Amino acid sequence: MERGNHTVTEFILLGFTADPVMQQVLFVLFLGVYSATLLGNNILIMLICNDVRLHTPMYFFIGNLSFLDLWLSSVYTPKILVTCISEDKSISFAGCVAQFFFSAGLDYSECYLLATMAYDRYMAISKPLLYAQAMPMKLCVFLIAACYLGGFTNSSIITKKTFSFDFCNDNVIDDFFCDLLPLVKLACGRNEGTQALMFFLLTSNVITPLALILASYLFIIAAILRIRSTQGRRKAFSTCSSHLISVTLYYGSILYIYSRPSSSYSLERDKIVSTFYTVLFPMLNPLIYSLRNKDVKEALNKLFK
Repeated sequence: MERGNHTVTEFILLGFTADPVMQQVLFVLFLGVYSATLLGNNILIMLICNDVRLHTPMYFFIGNLSFLDLWLSSVYTPKILVTCISEDKSISFAGCVAQFFFSAGLDYSECYLLATMAYDRYMAISKPLLYAQAMPMKLCVFLIAACYLGGFTNSSIITKKTFSFDFCNDNVIDDFFCDLLPLVKLACGRNEGTQALMFFLLTSNVITPLALILASYLFIIAAILRIRSTQGRRKAFSTCSSHLISVTLYYGSILYIYSRPSSSYSLERDKIVSTFYTVLFPMLNPLIYSLRNKDVKEALNKLFK
């Protein structure tokens, strides 16, 4: 990879606070969240793999969402934990590149996966009797592969662009991980390429998948309105409610950070919001897709029995 200023060999992650007591509190908090994330997502993946009733396209996509959340949380949280309890806040240039690349690739893949899940829900509601034929496993595997390929291809492009900037010998990142906005703020002569980079990021990885999700839900609403019985409409809507919650929480936090004009950026405020989709959201997904799902709850009861 082309590097900008070769004098920058490492970055310093300031994290959330310099107060030693608060750092210990945050360590316990993030450790609890990370443990719950690992436990919840692993249990959900195990249920989907072991219970035959969950061998459907919908649960296949949910299982891949849990897989993404496992690795996404593991990209961020271990470094956060080390930063909280260690006086060494540094991360090497190569480590920062790797963290940026994998976090971006997993995030973008999740954006595409949420759009794929919206299409899956549309097919399940609009063609319930032909759902198995409309969403064969070969198609599901192809869609998942396309999500990963698109996510990591875009991540490669953005990572190369970001780390080709000159960093002006300033290596202090006012954040808890190597993210785009803090890195762009460190770069020299960034104005020329920053806006194009942001536009590419938002269009290809956030706005386009979100537009596909909104289009899918317009067709879903039209299909639900064609259902005559109230019970049938309620059942059809309930199959989409968990996905709607995930989309709202995930895209809400991302759009808040990346869709605002550069003049309104606040790294302190953005750190709190980015914590939600990087650390808390991977923990919430298993709860969203299990507490509101009868099949998953039955599979969980069967496992404990």
